[in-house]
Amino acid sequence: MHFFVFFGVESAEPPHRSSYYKDNKKAWVVDNTGRRSTEPERPAGSSLVRLTVAAGRRKAGNPAAEMVAEGGRGKRKERLDEDSEASKPNPLIPTSSDCSLTDVVGMDCEMVGVSLTGNKSALGRVTLVNKWGNVIYDEYVRPVEYVVDFRTEISGIRPGDLRKAKNFNVVQKKVAEMIKGRILVGHALRNDLKALLLTHSKKDIRDTSEYSPFLKEGRSRSLKNLAAQFLGVDIQNGEHCPVEDARAAMLLYQKNLRQWEKSIKDFAKLKEKQKKRKNKKKVNVVAVS
Repeated sequence: MHFFVFFGVESAEPPHRSSYYKDNKKAWVVDNTGRRSTEPERPAGSSLVRLTVAAGRRKAGNPAAEMVAEGGRGKRKERLDEDSEASKPNPLIPTSSDCSLTDVVGMDCEMVGVSLTGNKSALGRVTLVNKWGNVIYDEYVRPVEYVVDFRTEISGIRPGDLRKAKNFNVVQKKVAEMIKGRILVGHALRNDLKALLLTHSKKDIRDTSEYSPFLKEGRSRSLKNLAAQFLGVDIQNGEHCPVEDARAAMLLYQKNLRQWEKSIKDFAKLKEKQKKRKNKKKVNVVAVS
């Protein structure tokens, strides 16, 4: 039996592991790439001199954990279970390093407020990703009109970001070239295309806000809601990131690609049949008259 010393008091039982993780859950620091800090904050009131948990022999598959505190500084090192939530990879991080322009492109835009009241939206940033989620274009845009509201709390755009931003016409031309003839994926793309003053062939648009299986009672749902339910990721907490949003929309499309494309083909066939029937009726009417 191992004994543990806390302030000179002997205890035969180690601190409960689950409560340790519970107490330190909020101490993890997560950056925008999904990586986590491996040094949680030291629990308040702890002056542990030295604590070791000896694993001994464990059955195969049992979770392993190490907690070490050295000296009076209370540094801790932990090895989380491989199957724990913390160790799961972020699905929005691309698994391929290929940054080429693919036949499918994801797009997301962030807006700023212009006009006297700032209630009119203008393009402030546009991001394009390829089918693997890698960024192939990401530019801040200087609006033609004077910016009244940067909408930083949502757009993440600050005055300094637009000082050296590219002119709208330059960005518009580049985006038009990159998406031409390609499948365009995004969420509420009509707003992004409107901000860019561009159009895109309807047959080449894959909008996650309009895809039937993603609707709730016939209504569109937010990208944040869809990402949480279908991807298991939490996005758009505070300032939005167009890279993250474009990747989320792309991943939603890729996970439903076969069914999505099949539904489009089936709908096209149905429209063709209806068109033929309509033309046939016209011919019959002419023949009778």
